[in-house]
Order: sequence, then structure tokens, then C-alpha cells
Amino acid sequence: MEWIESRDLVPYEEALAAMEARVADISAGRAGEAVWLLEHPPLYTAGTSARAEDLVEPNRFPVYAAGRGGQYTYHGPGQRVAYVMLDLNRRGRDVRRFVGMLEDWVIATLAEFNVRGERREGRVGVWVVRPEKAPGPDGTPREDKIAAIGVKLRRWVSFHGISINVEPDLSHFEGIVPCGIREHGVTSLVDLGLPVTMGDLDVALKKTFGEVFGR
Repeated sequence: MEWIESRDLVPYEEALAAMEARVADISAGRAGEAVWLLEHPPLYTAGTSARAEDLVEPNRFPVYAAGRGGQYTYHGPGQRVAYVMLDLNRRGRDVRRFVGMLEDWVIATLAEFNVRGERREGRVGVWVVRPEKAPGPDGTPREDKIAAIGVKLRRWVSFHGISINVEPDLSHFEGIVPCGIREHGVTSLVDLGLPVTMGDLDVALKKTFGEVFGR
């Protein structure tokens, strides 16, 4: 299991090509599994379920067809992206379980900072309840999304993965309807009042990965 860390912003097309190559090498037995930690310059990605009307500002940032599941997602500085390239041939060929494990990983990582991340039925990703904000029109508590999940499999080797908001410019999410969900907002660790750095998050990600996926 290799951890790859990029300090500079990685162009999306470059990252996609590198993932494709690594996944092919894993499938062929030429390379081991890897998690790649990086940040992208500001951009939007469209998953396989993306709807045209959810791209609110098409000229704001570059838009890329991601090939992963899901809808529109924003990536940019201050957001930790973790591309997860794992061989599900030996970890169990169960896509639903794998996505659940990615959610478990995010939730365990957030718990390292005393943040309660939660799942929601019918909404992929991880959410944080915001009791300090005004409730929704129906009286339910306000919830903000703090992490997105989108994966693709090729010959049962995974790529793409998760993104966790550390300190991105949250106004950048206004150019899309994130993951097609209009009635909830987006938050970050710093927006929640936590002075968490990218390095802090990476330490937590590495610690909790083994707890969820094994070594």
C-alpha cells in the first residue's frame, strides 16, 4: 500500500492520466495499491449522472467529464482529494460495501477532530448537522456537506475516491448544484471553526485508513 502526496496543485487531466496508468498497472500485477493525496486548481467535474441544469455557471471554471459515478462536484485549493486505487478482486467485489467503507473512512477521519460526520439515505457523501443555523422550510435541522465520494471501477480496481473540505473558497461551489442537491449547503473544517491544516488531515486519513480497510 503506497501513499503518494503531491505538494503542488495537480491539473485534473494530468491526475486522470496518472490514475488510469496506475490502475492498469495494478490490474496487470505490475504495481501495488495506492492512495494519492492532492489538491486541484479550481474546476468542476461532471459524473456519469450529471444534469446540464446543475451547472449554474458553465464559464466560471473548467469543466471535466470525470467518468466516475455521481453528479457535479467542485475541486480546488483547500480541499483534500484522496484518489483511492485499490484492488477489489482481493478485497471483495462489492461496490456498495466499498462505497460504505469510503464513507466510514471519512467519518472516522472527521471524528479525529471531534466532528460528527453522518450518512443520509439517498445522498452519497458525508454530512454535518448545523443546529446553529436556521432550520429548513419544513423545520428539519440544517445540514451541510463536508465530503464528496465518487468512484469508478475497471476490472475491479478502483479509482477516483473522496474529497474533504478543509479550507476551500466555499463560494466556488455556487457555480454548480453540488451532487444535484439544492436544499442543503456546503461546509469545511475551517468553516466549522476548527483550525485544521491539510497536514493535520493527512495524518488523520493515514491513521484511520488502516482501521477501515486494513493495512
